[in-house]
Amino acid sequence: MTSSETPRDPHPYVGMWVTADGFIRQELLPNGRYDEARGSRRSAYTGSYTITGNHLDYVDDTGFTATGDVRDGVLYHEHLVLYREGDEHAGPENRP
Repeated sequence: MTSSETPRDPHPYVGMWVTADGFIRQELLPNGRYDEARGSRRSAYTGSYTITGNHLDYVDDTGFTATGDVRDGVLYHEHLVLYREGDEHAGPENRP
């Protein structure tokens, strides 16, 4: 980074999202990648994502595509409903 560049804040959607039962944990990384764990299976799915407004487009590393939308602070990703880690709707193990 040169002295004229300023670091950009990550997008507000970057971070950990979890299902209410905590079984699925999807981390949106600041570099446009995601890492999704399912139960004890870490990195069950990995790939890239792009954000346009409140809409997310996913492409996993095998080429499978999916979409998601954030509405009222909740991520609706295909058939999943994910909450920010620490949200009152996230399972007790995912709250501070």
